[in-house]
Amino acid sequence: MSNNLFKNAIALTGGISTGKSTVCNLFKDSGLEIIDADKIAHRLLDENSNEISSMFGEKYVEDGKVIRKELGKIIFSNEENKLKLEALLHPLIEEEIVRQSKILEKYNKTYFIDIPLFYEKMHYPIPKSLLVYTPKDIQVQRLMKRDNIDETQAKLKISNQMDIEEKKELADFIIDNSKDLTHLETEVKRILGKII
Repeated sequence: MSNNLFKNAIALTGGISTGKSTVCNLFKDSGLEIIDADKIAHRLLDENSNEISSMFGEKYVEDGKVIRKELGKIIFSNEENKLKLEALLHPLIEEEIVRQSKILEKYNKTYFIDIPLFYEKMHYPIPKSLLVYTPKDIQVQRLMKRDNIDETQAKLKISNQMDIEEKKELADFIIDNSKDLTHLETEVKRILGKII
């Protein structure tokens, strides 16, 4: 994969529950294109539901769709299962991201590739990255509320990712999402001023 492929791309990343989806929507509202790795992954999960069924068991698939919440339980708590799933999905996700990037590069305009585990995996030679940042205590609170889970479960999910403070060191751009939506909108405008 050549660096040239992503010359107009910025990797958009964050931690679980830092507000990446909201930031993506705000960028979309401003007319920017976004390639969403999670959306691609969800689609590919269902397209490969037979493989999921034979790898992890039929109870994780219903009517040709993967029951993501149930599958998540055995993925987040078991490294071997996580690696098996990644081995199946990552090459397919990469192929689709490359396909969409080739189309967007033709317009010679900045676009985002939303990759939750950009720093953890470092699969993509994307020259610049933007981090949606939230301090860990707020991240834990938001995740508990979002997924209706207790603090221990929230911390376990967060611990599956690189520490948010480490990510902060690696980012070219940072959006602070520790306050309210109005503040977040101001942050998005500030970044737009730098990249467009």
